[in-house]
Amino acid sequence: MNKDLGRNWLLLRGLARESAHWGAFVPLLQSTFPDAQITLLDLPGTGCFHREASPCTIKAITDSLRRHALDKGFIQQPVTILALSLGAMVAWEWMRSYPEDICGAALMNTSFADLSPFYQRLRWQSYGKFAALAMTHDVHNRESGILRLTSNRRYIARDGEYSASQSVTGLTQDEQIIQAWENIQNKRPISLKNSFRQIIAAASYRPGDIKPKQPVLLLNGLGDRLVAPTCSAAIHKKWHLELRSRIGAGHDLTLDDGAWVASQLKDWVAVEAGS
Repeated sequence: MNKDLGRNWLLLRGLARESAHWGAFVPLLQSTFPDAQITLLDLPGTGCFHREASPCTIKAITDSLRRHALDKGFIQQPVTILALSLGAMVAWEWMRSYPEDICGAALMNTSFADLSPFYQRLRWQSYGKFAALAMTHDVHNRESGILRLTSNRRYIARDGEYSASQSVTGLTQDEQIIQAWENIQNKRPISLKNSFRQIIAAASYRPGDIKPKQPVLLLNGLGDRLVAPTCSAAIHKKWHLELRSRIGAGHDLTLDDGAWVASQLKDWVAVEAGS
């Protein structure tokens, strides 16, 4: 029985993204867990730390993040981590290195170098687009391209299948998201150097054979065009962790269907807390 699970959430984003990119999902998570404390943390080199150099290993990123969390009093009580992609690697390392800090974690669209080949961890079909985005100096065009690569929200119908067309409303919502992301980048830009340092950290992360003692939920989008869904399946297979998949959703799972994510978290917490 895990009574602390879901009471103190700590959210971690992925590669070259910061806490502001959670957007509308934060109030949605709060409404799902109305009595919970929700804390957003930026990885080194992003957000409020955008002027700092990002470490080149997941272990060093984790240690830096934990020092900040300790200084701010964020982990006085055990936390439940919700993390995406690179952030989920940090969450896994945190559970392994400092298990007393964390009572459980939900990991979205992540991968490990010792379980999945590089062409699945960054899908080979996205190499050209990814490189072009990295070299694009126009912030609006870059954020627009990132949205197209990481999100399928405009194509997901209510039943979870791809919609045949994109509505005018969907286009308007996309433009609002792009504008918000552009504002974030203009205020707290992540440098190309820090982006590549994070890529090096993610590419080299091999957590080994030790399974975390805490409960872990894996979530992935079966329409992820950045990280192959088989990467989450490989983690599920190795450690027999629960995996729940959203048909059609892309890499930015909380953007594509935040309500689905919140529902899975609520169910997972209820089961684990009552078991």
